[in-house]
Amino acid sequence: MKINDIPSPSFVLEEALLRKNLELIRSVRERAGVDIILALKGFSMWRVFPMVGEYLSGATASSLDEARLIFEEMGVRAHTYSPAYLPDEFAEIMRYSSHITFNSLNQFHYYKDQVDQYSEKISMGLRVNPEYSEVETDLYNPASLNSRLGEVAGNLGDRLPEGIEGLHFHTLCESSSYTLEKTLQAFESRFSRYFNQLKWVNFGGGHLMTRKGYDVEHLIRLLQDFRRRHQLQVILEPGSAIAWETGVLVATVLDVIENHGVKTAIMDISFTAHMPDTLEMPYRPRIRGATDPVAGKPTYRIGGISCLAGDYMEAYSFEQPLAIGDRLVFEDMIHYTMVKTTTFNGVKHPNICIWHEDGQLEIVKTFTHQDFKTRLS
Repeated sequence: MKINDIPSPSFVLEEALLRKNLELIRSVRERAGVDIILALKGFSMWRVFPMVGEYLSGATASSLDEARLIFEEMGVRAHTYSPAYLPDEFAEIMRYSSHITFNSLNQFHYYKDQVDQYSEKISMGLRVNPEYSEVETDLYNPASLNSRLGEVAGNLGDRLPEGIEGLHFHTLCESSSYTLEKTLQAFESRFSRYFNQLKWVNFGGGHLMTRKGYDVEHLIRLLQDFRRRHQLQVILEPGSAIAWETGVLVATVLDVIENHGVKTAIMDISFTAHMPDTLEMPYRPRIRGATDPVAGKPTYRIGGISCLAGDYMEAYSFEQPLAIGDRLVFEDMIHYTMVKTTTFNGVKHPNICIWHEDGQLEIVKTFTHQDFKTRLS
């Protein structure tokens, strides 16, 4: 990409990199004989949904708005799950959903009759908690002690209620196939007694099969073996894997200040507003051409433009001193990061762009005052 041709700030998706990921994921889907669907909570850039739809089996939603977006822009009905459904939205959720998964038996019993009476077939599922997870950050661990997400096996009795056709778990976060293998052992040990009542199982997201070094062949064998033993439809719904390392956030240095020997480069972007997962997870974003601090090299904290005191990342070193007007490229900013942005402080929201395979830049969306104003009117 020609970084200086991109307006700042901008999220930029590289179309060729997205297609490369999708081709790998489609090969897993076909070889393993499973359904792999897009999780909108990880990637909601609907401008490329037609491309995504060429490679995947559909998409999964966590809300009415996501289900409607899938229906309108991908042309399929969603696999929908929510920790709790809003009663005044449920009729519309059914309109856009082929599958509805309930977080609890209470929710299932509350809505079961509405689903049974709906004019089109909707497959109902129940989220369960295998009580096994290797996610170390509690904020991202759905199987932590006393988790509110899903029923534990001890709550279910000897049989599932009539009408439940699938079980859904989600305990992974950018995990390996070997973590999935151990999770499946816990899942089967607790819930396999219900498998003869089911048509499908959903292994949720967190399968980072497009990451370098991920053992794709092991994943395929694992999925094939599960299907052979249990004769169930298997669904995966990765979020990060779809758009992993497919694009960047381009930003510009607005100022450089120094206090007590610490230099901070103030950018035209914000960590809290545009990259909140860097503060939540937390994780340290990669900056093109920068490294961890190196003695003797120009070194800077990277500061956001909001007035939040903690809107910064600790020091990076560069080959040359930073100056006002320099461009910085934050790597791998398209999955999760982009969907979690806010308009906190009224800071300018980055443009959304696509660098097409033919080398052309498309500015898909430029945010205006009206976008900020109407959000909280």
